Amino acid sequence: MGPAEREARKALSRLRRALEKSSRELDSLAAAIRHAEGSDFPADVYQEARSHLQTLLAFTDQESERLDEKLLYAGGLEPGRVRRSSQR
Repeated sequence: MGPAEREARKALSRLRRALEKSSRELDSLAAAIRHAEGSDFPADVYQEARSHLQTLLAFTDQESERLDEKLLYAGGLEPGRVRRSSQR
């Protein structure tokens, strides 16, 4: 794995952690506003925001998988033929 690939994996990991933190912060914000506003709380708006975060998290998973497959292929391995020990 070269420096560009390592940097891509690091950036992808940073993005995923930032999105996970954003999701937690959104939940905290929603709880605080729900408490303050009661029945006026815009639940649908917050659900839409959660949905967007989930889409971005799925994107990071897809990109990670795509990068892994590309690295395996570059190393002469077929991506579907390699098992990780955590997938047993």
